[in-house]
Amino acid sequence: MEIYLVRHTETICEKGICYGQSDVGLKEPFLEQFESIRTQIPNEAIVYSSPLKRCVQLADFLASSITTDFRLMEMDFGDWEMKKWDAIPETDFTPWMNDFVNVSVPNGESFVDLHHRVTDFWKEKIIPNSAEKIVIVTHAGVIRSILCAISNLPLKDAFMNKVDFGAVLKLEL
Repeated sequence: MEIYLVRHTETICEKGICYGQSDVGLKEPFLEQFESIRTQIPNEAIVYSSPLKRCVQLADFLASSITTDFRLMEMDFGDWEMKKWDAIPETDFTPWMNDFVNVSVPNGESFVDLHHRVTDFWKEKIIPNSAEKIVIVTHAGVIRSILCAISNLPLKDAFMNKVDFGAVLKLEL
């Protein structure tokens, strides 16, 4: 089975903004990046996408038929959504930074919460399609979660996996 993990291209958010599940647009121009991504994936594949527009726009460009799944959304940063990282109160930020895997963002989720929904998606949609070529258009957190799961990397080490905007990671399982 070939699986292509594709991260959306850069968003309109300025650097330093926490935007998680906020439905933000893509920074233009992006068509050249979309074309480059298209050359890295198979012509015929099952395509899944996060329902956030920054992923759907890319997925729609890549395929004539896509399936969106909420479990592919980025981490829910709750009260921190659309705030500058350096404006988050230290009393909230420090415990999360010390254990982002298990500590939930106020009114949001923890990385383990994200990981549970991503692995649920994987078990339901990917494992049964073992002979298929699959493209998943999603976010850095989701991709890191998948990479941890398939490589048995502890979630606390998820950031060892670099995932740039527009990255295409090919897995052969």
